[in-house]
Amino acid sequence: MDALTSGQSDRDAALGDRYGSATPSVGPWNDTITSLLRHRSVRGYRPDPVPAGTLETLIAAAQSAATSSNMQWSSAIAVTDPAKKKVLAEIAGGQKHIEECPLFIAWVADMARNQRISDQEKVDFACMPWLETFMVACIDVALAAQNAVVAAESIGLSTVYIGAMRNDPVRVAELLGLPRQAFVVFGLCVGYATEKAVGEVKPRLPQGIVLHHERYDAGQEAKLRQSYDAEMTKFSQRHELQAATWTQRVLNRLGPLRSMNGREKMRTALASLGFEIR
Repeated sequence: MDALTSGQSDRDAALGDRYGSATPSVGPWNDTITSLLRHRSVRGYRPDPVPAGTLETLIAAAQSAATSSNMQWSSAIAVTDPAKKKVLAEIAGGQKHIEECPLFIAWVADMARNQRISDQEKVDFACMPWLETFMVACIDVALAAQNAVVAAESIGLSTVYIGAMRNDPVRVAELLGLPRQAFVVFGLCVGYATEKAVGEVKPRLPQGIVLHHERYDAGQEAKLRQSYDAEMTKFSQRHELQAATWTQRVLNRLGPLRSMNGREKMRTALASLGFEIR
């Protein structure tokens, strides 16, 4: 098989895994794009440590992400202490992979750093307490963390985001010694996947639902969602998942308030962490 044929085979396999029967026609392609499509969340880790210098490599990749106006709102806290990881796993509702992974990174929307500049330079930052500034900080964190994920996967490591750090952001902040105006947006498990935990690529919504041209158009959404639910039913059956369809998962996740696991108190928690969001 020549390089061109091999590349097309990798492309077709990656697209098929990601979209199932709704595979789109695509144009330019390379190994980086194949790697992106092969991403999957991994929830089982071997105890093997990551190679020396891996953390610093991931942070270099993270710091190379776009950052609004170069404000650099993100910070990261590497956690390897088993006792701390145990507490974080409890906060996350008993997610054992937090304890298993050799490296856990807490990604912080760090408005404290720029607030210190305000204090030290004796200049009032009128923009700090506004919702827009808080949103930009959280977006900065997400962009940085995703760069780190891509970097990790490129060197053979696996990852999974842990949004459940927001179940109790005050307790997380106390555990990690955060200053006021610093908030863990999510965590990230990093390590080598167990053979059982690697799993398969999860199908995503057809591009016909998420891609619009010139103006928003949901005219075909119901039909395409039905097809996607069929794909997810097959995926769920293979993995013995309770919510067979994507639609059912949405209903389960967004219907009852209890599914927020304490995150409905986020505004109060943020206020107690020093955020004044107008």
